[in-house]
Amino acid sequence: MEIVHTPVLLNECLEYLSPVGEPFADKALMIDSTLGEGGHTYNFLKKYPSLSVIGLDADKVIQARAKERLSEFGERVHFFNGWFQDFYAAYPSEYERPNLILFDLGISVFHYEKSERGFSFRYDEKLDMRLNSAEGESAADLVNELSEEKLADLIYLYGEEKLSRRIARAIVEARAGGRIESSKALAEIIWNAVPANYRYGQIHPATRTFQALRIAVNGELKRLPMALHNAFNCLLPGGKMGVITFHSLEDRIVKNYFRNLGKQCVCPPEVAVCRCGGKACAEILTRKPIAPTDEEVKANSPSRSAKLRVVRKIKDDTEYHLDGVVGF
Repeated sequence: MEIVHTPVLLNECLEYLSPVGEPFADKALMIDSTLGEGGHTYNFLKKYPSLSVIGLDADKVIQARAKERLSEFGERVHFFNGWFQDFYAAYPSEYERPNLILFDLGISVFHYEKSERGFSFRYDEKLDMRLNSAEGESAADLVNELSEEKLADLIYLYGEEKLSRRIARAIVEARAGGRIESSKALAEIIWNAVPANYRYGQIHPATRTFQALRIAVNGELKRLPMALHNAFNCLLPGGKMGVITFHSLEDRIVKNYFRNLGKQCVCPPEVAVCRCGGKACAEILTRKPIAPTDEEVKANSPSRSAKLRVVRKIKDDTEYHLDGVVGF
């Protein structure tokens, strides 16, 4: 089986989320919330023989690849097909509570290179971008049906694209001549819409627009805050949760939520002296996010924007520390 995706920050994940020492006993349970091709899970199972894993993924196609790859571990690995926020919102009663939880919020290289769903502007593919192709609107639906204003807002909000209005105008003008159905066609529209000096920057001018469409189609930022909250409450006290992010929007959500979990006082800002007698819900193990080494970036360029944040749970988040966390 050809493995397409290389897991990012692998050594750092194995270290920070190690099931070693207190409070871990002879065995531990880890949930890989974004299984993909199973790279992180494979290495955790290989390094820690007493560990078992539940692997979640919304994409049946890539999960089938992970099942094949992880078959050697037998009953030590179980699979759930669906969105992680649904899994944690109704945690299955047949499972024990986990000691470790990992979220890798990046899109697998498999989706760009092998899925044929239009994630990449380098190929001429159907403009879809859905991780679960059986539900929701496709990228083509958004591109062809949103108003110019809403399309521009989407590209600006989720892609942080400064030329969003110019790009949206060009898309609307182009679709007047027929539906935009392929990734290549959309990339060419964007290429022709931007100034000449913008075409030859560090990234392709379609990069941010494609990111924005992918985020919108899969509800990535909308799913994240509540998923983090429910996952944290599923975790056993003393357990650890790590999240790998790849762009500033999702990292802001994770950073703010973890920061709130680490606060002792939950009194409102107008209260000058603490009255709640609060206790932090978590210990923040990464005061600054862990970034890939130069060697990793050189060997695996998609890792260049990755950041890992980790907390250790003290108690459940009954105070709902999502207050103030950015949601979309």
